[in-house]
Amino acid sequence: MEMDFERCYRAVDSRDQRFDGWFYTGVTSTGIYCRPSCPATTPKRQNVRFFPSAAAAQGAGLRACRRCRPDAAPGSPEWDVRADVVGRAMRLIADGVVDRGGVPGLAARLGYTERHLHRMLRAEMGAGPLALARAQRAQTARILIETTGLGMAEIAFAAGFGSVRQFNDTVREVYASAPSELRAARGRQQTPPGAGTISLRLAYRPPLHARALLDFLTLRALPGVEEVRDGTYHRGLRLPHGAGQVALTPADGYVAATLRLADLRDLAPAVARCRRLLDLDADPVAVDGTLAGDPALAPAVAAEPGVRVPRSVDGFEMAVRAVVGQQVSVTAARTTLTRLLRQVDDAAARQPDDRRAEGGSDLRGFLSAEELLEVPDPGFGMPAGRRETLRALARAVADGALDLAPGGDREETVRRLLALPGIGPWTAGYLAMRALGDPDVLLGTDLAVRRGAARLGLPDDPKTLDAYADRWRPWRSYATIRLWRAA
Repeated sequence: MEMDFERCYRAVDSRDQRFDGWFYTGVTSTGIYCRPSCPATTPKRQNVRFFPSAAAAQGAGLRACRRCRPDAAPGSPEWDVRADVVGRAMRLIADGVVDRGGVPGLAARLGYTERHLHRMLRAEMGAGPLALARAQRAQTARILIETTGLGMAEIAFAAGFGSVRQFNDTVREVYASAPSELRAARGRQQTPPGAGTISLRLAYRPPLHARALLDFLTLRALPGVEEVRDGTYHRGLRLPHGAGQVALTPADGYVAATLRLADLRDLAPAVARCRRLLDLDADPVAVDGTLAGDPALAPAVAAEPGVRVPRSVDGFEMAVRAVVGQQVSVTAARTTLTRLLRQVDDAAARQPDDRRAEGGSDLRGFLSAEELLEVPDPGFGMPAGRRETLRALARAVADGALDLAPGGDREETVRRLLALPGIGPWTAGYLAMRALGDPDVLLGTDLAVRRGAARLGLPDDPKTLDAYADRWRPWRSYATIRLWRAA
């Protein structure tokens, strides 16, 4: 969002929730920063500054508002969808890359020098990569302080701080309270039972069509990996430091998340992946406003506002799903994937808890590229050519030749996908939409998309539909989901 003072101030004066996460309001007279929708009295113009990130506000010496908790605002939809270096960097920072590999690791992933990366982030975010990662650590620490009974030293290292002193200083600076004071302010809030269990709220911009998300995920749920029960989506997670599980329940204004983690250092990556899975950082008003401009889609948008694009928690998992799903029904693909998982489990002879969080159920993370390669001949009912495509895909991911992480270069990733045997435009486009988060993909050759288009009175010839869909830019991925629902 362009930091135009008048536009930002009007958003603050109206307490417009749509702009939460787009920018942050700094109030120089009180020394705090807020989200635009903060219910506090609107500050005077001369006392207001606007910042593109919480880290930039903290760098100006401001602390987080205790009332609106700006650190818990939805993420910026701009960084969620942008494919440039800054957008990719923000997604990787949210996934904990700086905590695990430092700024050198982040720069290497993006293919830039540390100096140039710092310059780009400072120019657009008002803060460098270390400050942005520090702001995220502070938020992670607050969650652990308020939702667990862990000691402060354990929390400090789980949140990614290098020392307890650094942890204490940062928490005091960001929240103007000592860690012990934050815990005391929690009052009688119940601490979730079980070691490594954390409950938190994932904010989003309304509206959110939860039923569309759950319908989509239910139809494709893989036994042993994910399931939907009583309006709650459960799944296993494969995280950087160990296994995890999550239960996600949509509610009014937030998604309730209960995480069980084998290693609490995985809290920030787990949250980032859950947000990505449910597309919680989208701007549904902007999306629906564009799609509703088409008379053919307007009734569907009015009837089901806030339809999101279900994404993924694991790029390799989504790639395997896409290859297995080539030219077969969703039900047939799920059956084949279930057989594949069983075969890999038998071949790898893993311990029962290899990919499970301690104290959790039987749900586990999806298999890795290395595990797939360990199966000598995955004969699970697919044509030989498709089995070879899976092997080539797994080799490319295991060797580092193919990056399916959220911070990958989308154009380069699509180019490398298309170079693999058996992967064509549909598969590459499907992965760009669901694994890489590209908001502007139309799967015009997809049979269900064509059926949905015909049902809505739109052209169902791929070339004609592709030309027609120009009016849906830059949100053609969301139009694809709506066409699937229409079918």
